[in-house]
Amino acid sequence: MTSTLRRRPAQRRSAERVERMLDECALLLDEVGYETLTTKEVARRAEVPIGTFYQFFPDKQGLVRALARRNLEAFLARITERIPQADLGHWTDLVDLAVDEFVDMKRTTPGFGVMDFGEIFLAPGGPSVEGSRRTLDGTLDNNMVVAERLRSLSRELLGAPAGPGLDRALLVAVEASDAVLKLAFRADPRGDALLIAECKQLVRRYLADHLP
Repeated sequence: MTSTLRRRPAQRRSAERVERMLDECALLLDEVGYETLTTKEVARRAEVPIGTFYQFFPDKQGLVRALARRNLEAFLARITERIPQADLGHWTDLVDLAVDEFVDMKRTTPGFGVMDFGEIFLAPGGPSVEGSRRTLDGTLDNNMVVAERLRSLSRELLGAPAGPGLDRALLVAVEASDAVLKLAFRADPRGDALLIAECKQLVRRYLADHLP
């Protein structure tokens, strides 16, 4: 998240202000949407001077980029924290866990329904804001960044084999699950349970050709 900031908060008070601004940004995305979101209102609700906002964020785009990165880190942290307590008898169980955590964040995390890992939706299920498919990195599609982070996590936690074939497979799996889960939340604001189950099955069966 800090790589998207103009400067890293050096003191606890500054770090708390940054987090408050991100929190209010997330809430406002749910309340008014991206187009109506303003830096002035974020600063007001976070109870910080507008000058303080611009000390840390260059503009609204910089703010939502930082929020997208925070969302991704939270998602990965949730998976990591659950694995020791989960009964993972097979790597396919990790697919279910990851999908469940994503769905739960869609349902409970402020702003996540409007912008999860960077793509910003003008309405549930689309269309999205032009250029927002590269919010996380600026040069790479968001799903490429997510796939890379999941690949690193799977190697670290499960000892998954390395190689370009698996890298490509994980990217395809992320793209496919992204599309099906978007469909699930278009069909039902809480996420259609049958489509979520289909997403899990699709990813498990596809990755079975690339993982032992």
